Amino acid sequence: MIRVRHLFVSGGHNFFGHHNQPAGEFPTVEVDEIECVAGHGIRDDRFFDFKPDYKGQITFFAWETFAQLQRELDAPAARPSGTRRNVITEGADLPSLIGREFEIQGVRFLGVEECKPCHWMNGAVHPRAEEWLRGRGGLRAKILTDGILRRDV
Repeated sequence: MIRVRHLFVSGGHNFFGHHNQPAGEFPTVEVDEIECVAGHGIRDDRFFDFKPDYKGQITFFAWETFAQLQRELDAPAARPSGTRRNVITEGADLPSLIGREFEIQGVRFLGVEECKPCHWMNGAVHPRAEEWLRGRGGLRAKILTDGILRRDV
């Protein structure tokens, strides 16, 4: 069973589209639930209706990977919000979901590709995060059915 540990949204892009520019200042806000809209994204998130059939309508990151990053990079102060992923999961093998449909809390998704880390991760998470996260940066997915995801408590 896939558990939802954290849910995040942001109203604007801090890094995406900011190449050779300063980062934006939109906060990543932790919420108790998100509204997933099939084919559009997460309501009130920066990628909602970004473009038709966008492959990153929602992003996932594994809690187990985050905890390992904290241990191996000696980064206890790092926060999951720094990953800028929408859903922090527990109990999911995210790479195995690429090219597959899957369901969480009754909402269906299609795993599209790895959510590759970029150089911004070095400032947002840890100075060595981009390199460390290669191959384990999370999952981009399309939303196939409408529904609400809630943080498991």
